[in-house]
Amino acid sequence: MSASVAVYRDIFTEDRFKQAYGSEEDTGGGVRLRDRLAGRCRCSREAFLHLLRERVPIFRWLPRYKLRKWILGDTIAGLTVGILHIPQGMAFALLTSVAPIFGLYTSFFPVVLYMIFGTGHHVSTGTFAVVSLMTGSVVEQLVPTPLEMNSSSPEAAGFEAQRIGVASAVALLSGIFMICMFALHLGFLSTYLSEPIVKAFISAAAFHVTISQLQSMLGLRLPRHTGNFSFFKTLVSVMENLPHTNTAELIISLVSLAVLVPVKEINVRFRHRLRTPIPVEILTVIIATCVVYASSLDSIYNIEIVGDIPAGFPRPQLPAINTFPAIAGDTVAITLVGYALSVSLAMIYADKHGYSIQPNQELLAHGISNAVSAFFTCFPSSATLATTNILESAGGHTQLCGLFTSLVVLVVLLLIGPLFYFLPKAVLACINVTSLRQMLLQFQDLPELWRISKLDFMVWIVTWLSVVVLNVDLGLAIGVVFSMMTIICRTQRVACSVLGRASNTEIYRPLENHNKCYEVPGVKILTYNGPIYYGNRSFFREQMSKLLGLTPEKIRRREKAKKALEKQESETVICTVERGIANTSFSSVSDFFKSAEASESDLEAVLIDCSSVIFIDVAGARLFTQMCTQCQNIGVSVYLANCNENVLKIMTSSGLMSHMNPQHIFVTVHDAVTYIQQQKEKPSENTSTVWV
Repeated sequence: MSASVAVYRDIFTEDRFKQAYGSEEDTGGGVRLRDRLAGRCRCSREAFLHLLRERVPIFRWLPRYKLRKWILGDTIAGLTVGILHIPQGMAFALLTSVAPIFGLYTSFFPVVLYMIFGTGHHVSTGTFAVVSLMTGSVVEQLVPTPLEMNSSSPEAAGFEAQRIGVASAVALLSGIFMICMFALHLGFLSTYLSEPIVKAFISAAAFHVTISQLQSMLGLRLPRHTGNFSFFKTLVSVMENLPHTNTAELIISLVSLAVLVPVKEINVRFRHRLRTPIPVEILTVIIATCVVYASSLDSIYNIEIVGDIPAGFPRPQLPAINTFPAIAGDTVAITLVGYALSVSLAMIYADKHGYSIQPNQELLAHGISNAVSAFFTCFPSSATLATTNILESAGGHTQLCGLFTSLVVLVVLLLIGPLFYFLPKAVLACINVTSLRQMLLQFQDLPELWRISKLDFMVWIVTWLSVVVLNVDLGLAIGVVFSMMTIICRTQRVACSVLGRASNTEIYRPLENHNKCYEVPGVKILTYNGPIYYGNRSFFREQMSKLLGLTPEKIRRREKAKKALEKQESETVICTVERGIANTSFSSVSDFFKSAEASESDLEAVLIDCSSVIFIDVAGARLFTQMCTQCQNIGVSVYLANCNENVLKIMTSSGLMSHMNPQHIFVTVHDAVTYIQQQKEKPSENTSTVWV
């Protein structure tokens, strides 16, 4: 079944359309702005409650909590994630170069705080491999690991205090940065970390984590390398010390991997059938601890164990704020990465379950979580990929899952923690490596990315290589800069096309893709699919001149001919005056060029479709003015159509209307074409109708 459309209306220029349908000028804007500001500053009970619900979301979602419907799923999901937090918290503490107990603290305090201030219903916060790795690099730079130190000596206790002081300072400064970004509404900065950058960065960081854990899995006592080329330095160091491998720790690592990898694969493949995933990490931790304790492997084979894990809460203490100047640069990168990953995860599950999050409120939530937790000897935290996925698949519904997660960790802190004294660090290293499965498999997206966008593929490759070859921070910066350069290149080399009209319609399409469309005689309709600014103005001029066939020689020749004609026929030039504005669109000058130089061109008018010009700067507006003047000097009129208000405002402010008739700016391309054709056919009449 076919349908048809018939339209009969007046021709609309921009001025005429605004007069007919535009809104009235705002003459009382100042008063309304003052009233608006006064309304925002006015204090009332309703305003206070609204602000409280906005900034402390638990007061918004908790009163609406559906107890019978959600409590079971939240309980199971929270307990499952809490069990997973215990081994992962201790394992990621090793990445941060601090004692495992601080990983348990970081798995408790940020979880409680995010439950109160966060807006993501399915977000699980705590320790995350990438953030821990970046923090560990800062800790190693300021407090390097001594090769020979007795773990039970007083020097070791002071050494650990220095390390957690630096890690806590990073968390505090990161929280301050996030809170400042929240106050300034700078949540949009994370958008500069595009999806290819984030995925490539995570994948490359996973390789760094894997290499850094090899020494613990092999039982080697090696210093941790930081800075550029740390990936290769660590790999070379491990290869050189392979003869010193501790056989017992190697066997423990192989057995742990043989258990962890298959069971985690079962959890992934059968996640829809399993009510909760098999807690293989905590089971491996318990079994390994019991085996080492029963057989005294730590004393017989010199296996490195976790050691003393104090029971109870840590006493509040001030982080090493004297290190702020030294850690500021690295903390900025940690802040952006942690926030970008957290918001990305929150948005993914919010879209999946049909609710919305507030990115700026997420800044406040993670900022408070890091800043407050820093006073309880915690290192930086963020949303975690693995536990968030498990929380959602286990049936979690709201942030209340965090309560049950924190209760599990609390029990371990108060009662069970000291029992992990004999836990081998090799097992924690294996847990670290196996938790990176999703990150290492990011390569699977490359073929699809290549098919969709070659430039995004290049961004992925450049970011990945930069992070692996150089280091995490510098590689991320290179990825962002390269991504921005690709955007600039896309705007600099945008195609300029000639439009043709589909027969008996008002539809205009590029001729190179629609060979059944035809050009309007005497009119060249051009479109430019991008912004016009100082970076691409030369390319825009080149493309326009090429499509119009206006070479400098031809312009000079026609200008000379025009001057000669004006000198001979100065008294016979036909001028049509519309509303007091001289319009020489189709005067005898144009007719002269049409007859005298028909062999060169029959171009009488240029119509530029500005619908795809999203913005224009002063340089672009001046270029428009120059082109308009050049075309008028050779007897070719210039028309504009589909200009958005901001583009038109800038061009008008730049003086374009001094060189162009305001009545030559139309609402649509078809309005302009109809006007031009009517002017050619009936120059003495003022016909103003459109028929399609």
